[in-house]
Amino acid sequence: MIRIKARAPTRRGSVRKPDRRPLCRALTLGLPTVWGALAVTYKLACPLAQHDGTGARIATSAVFFAVGTGLIVHVRRTLLRELRQARRVAGAAQSVLLRPPPPRLDGLSVAAAQLSADRGAVIGGDLYEAVATEHGVRVVMGDVRGHGLSAIGTVAAVLGSFREAVHDEPELARVVRRLERALARHLRERARAEHPAGGLDPDQPVAEEFVTVLLLEIARDGEIRALNCGHPWPYLLSGTGVVPLTRADPLPPLGPFPLPPDLPATHCGHLRPGETLVLYTDGAEDARDARGRFFSLPTVLAEAVRDHSVRPQTLLRRVFTAVLRHTGGTPTDDIALLVLRNDRRPDPWTTRANADGQATAV
Repeated sequence: MIRIKARAPTRRGSVRKPDRRPLCRALTLGLPTVWGALAVTYKLACPLAQHDGTGARIATSAVFFAVGTGLIVHVRRTLLRELRQARRVAGAAQSVLLRPPPPRLDGLSVAAAQLSADRGAVIGGDLYEAVATEHGVRVVMGDVRGHGLSAIGTVAAVLGSFREAVHDEPELARVVRRLERALARHLRERARAEHPAGGLDPDQPVAEEFVTVLLLEIARDGEIRALNCGHPWPYLLSGTGVVPLTRADPLPPLGPFPLPPDLPATHCGHLRPGETLVLYTDGAEDARDARGRFFSLPTVLAEAVRDHSVRPQTLLRRVFTAVLRHTGGTPTDDIALLVLRNDRRPDPWTTRANADGQATAV
């Protein structure tokens, strides 16, 4: 069989740029060889290297020092180049896996960001997404057990299922069922890949892996419905301060135990115009300083409300700056934040109806 490699067509008269990759590979392998050959040649062929005098020893030491320094500099440059390439690849993977949400989504201002616990990494074990659907704006915030590269596959499985289910399923309970099945399928595939001989060792991380997931649905009138599988409840920022969205008991996380057959959504009131929701992963409140004191996320959010700094992007910067200052720049767990502010104009008919109802009740 003959394979023909297709090449992209070029415009007539254009000059194709030469491929420099073979030259780079030759330089990468050739420079250390040249340095080593120079050192060996000097030792064997140079008459000065055969003398035992002090001057000869100093000259020999200088030659080998120069050779060693050249090799170290070359290796360092090669490693830095590979590190920059790896970061570019990781950044591209993050842009596909954790897509930045649009700044506005059906009247809501949205901002999200993640801080990875792995130094130099841009991908962790946290996941988030906000999607406008015919059922309302649906949001997911989750946290995979562990962090770094080992959690990327699980994040991809859960997010991929969510992005399909939110448009297809009218009820949040059915969305959660889809996420549960996607996670179970992913863990089975990992088990077969890591233990091809058969059987999953219960002591392996796959057997203990779980994902906390929070699903929110914000209707056009601001009504919030939620399903929480082991995740922290978000904070509601309003003119009166900072309070948890609700104090209802969450369901168990996805993974270790099957969910109960009945999954009623929790009604969490309304997100009124001007109010803000802050979703976060537990890495934010579990962050500690050098003395072991936990980071106080509600305090930072309350200060932002007092300073009227509730724009989503501004809020993200303030929280991440405070976390890095609290931990000395080295958080021990991934941290993800997603901020939603209701910028919709209040409905005058609804406002008047609420006012009339309150007047009647009085």
